[in-house]
Amino acid sequence: MYQTDRKYITPDMKMSVLIFDNPLILLLMEHFGLDFIVHDKTVIQLCEENKISEKVFVTFANLYNGFNLSGEENFSNNDIADIITYLKNSHNYYENEKYPEIKNYIQALYSKNTSPEIKLIDKFFNEYFEEVKEHLSYENRIAFPYFNELLRIENQKKADRQKTNFSVDEYSEHHTDIESKLTDLKELLLKYVPVQNDRVLRRKIVVSLFELEYDLNIHSIIEETVLMPLIGKLEKSL
Repeated sequence: MYQTDRKYITPDMKMSVLIFDNPLILLLMEHFGLDFIVHDKTVIQLCEENKISEKVFVTFANLYNGFNLSGEENFSNNDIADIITYLKNSHNYYENEKYPEIKNYIQALYSKNTSPEIKLIDKFFNEYFEEVKEHLSYENRIAFPYFNELLRIENQKKADRQKTNFSVDEYSEHHTDIESKLTDLKELLLKYVPVQNDRVLRRKIVVSLFELEYDLNIHSIIEETVLMPLIGKLEKSL
């Protein structure tokens, strides 16, 4: 998105330099619950100070810099808690900040452009937002507590796992592609809806959609490629 210098991040790099190179690193930090005042700290110093897995932070940071997972990251059960923290905080960003922001833009657009197509976009986005909220609620209420319970049992070395019908396989089946519909919305705005003195609002909506889609893609990679395999291994070990 705003990246100017695509570099592969290593633990010895200065956080301030990484943020200047790619401001979206600020969003990554927010998802980990970190403050933005980094002084002259390196990545590893920031992680040690905040008790965050260096491997998790560096891997996710490189996703934000446009690098794919290598398949050789070798995450462990000790990394699961940090991964869940990242995902839960990103849920808060989507539900309480980004989606309402886009919704408000669309409503403002409708006040300037009363074409039938705008009304359809408003309806489409509202229905989509409800679908997303259901998806995020399912993960927050069911999936993440289950994963944390597995960690608790594994850490205590107790075979006291209560029987449940839930598993990572069900999580995988329930996991939907919540970012693909954003492409449909962008195409409607860029190709088919007539402009009526609303260019500024339209640009704000499209840029926000690109920002949301960018973060959602990373979110999905982390869930499907990192978290699900880890939880699957943990289930088998227990």
